[in-house]
Amino acid sequence: MDISLRTFSFIDSLQPQLASYLATSSQGFLPIPGDACVWIEVSPGMAVHRLSDIALKRTNVRMGEQVVERAFGSMGIHYRNQSEVQEASRIILEQLGASVGDRMACRIAWSEVICAVTPDHATLINRQMRKGSMLLPGKSMFILETEPAGYIVFAANEAEKAANVTLVDVKAFGSFGRLTMMGTEAEAEAAMHAAHRAIAQLNLHARQD
Repeated sequence: MDISLRTFSFIDSLQPQLASYLATSSQGFLPIPGDACVWIEVSPGMAVHRLSDIALKRTNVRMGEQVVERAFGSMGIHYRNQSEVQEASRIILEQLGASVGDRMACRIAWSEVICAVTPDHATLINRQMRKGSMLLPGKSMFILETEPAGYIVFAANEAEKAANVTLVDVKAFGSFGRLTMMGTEAEAEAAMHAAHRAIAQLNLHARQD
């Protein structure tokens, strides 16, 4: 059966907020700041089991997350040593008979900075999103939506590297990935530009469907 590589993104060092956020929903071994990580999404979803199995048996990586939906399957594996994650990535691509360039390009479905969020708006968002930090009234909010969903993890990590922002929410599963960050207007703008640069970097080596 043909397996389509939707998302493939290598993260050299998980940033503190993103690592901590991922740990709140991790079903496996908790990632910690500084871990290298690779995020992979394939179609059909059940195919992710075979890829997880071979990576875990042949390297020392730890499974942080695995979500198996009917259409898509996602996995996040991590380890302190980058070379282990890189080897696991190589093995997975070999199993797929694919290269990094066979991954889908990332489409930005929505990107916006909303300035000076009102108290009502902030309260509503905080009631819906409880794993990250709270959105504070008066702060600016950067929101991003990507397709495929898994690329949002890489975008969030690069945004946190580049800007002094607070992570509110990351959703990396389903048809679209979503990111919410908070800061001053300048900080939110810096995070947005960093996320866009990260996605453009990914798309240099991706198939354009």
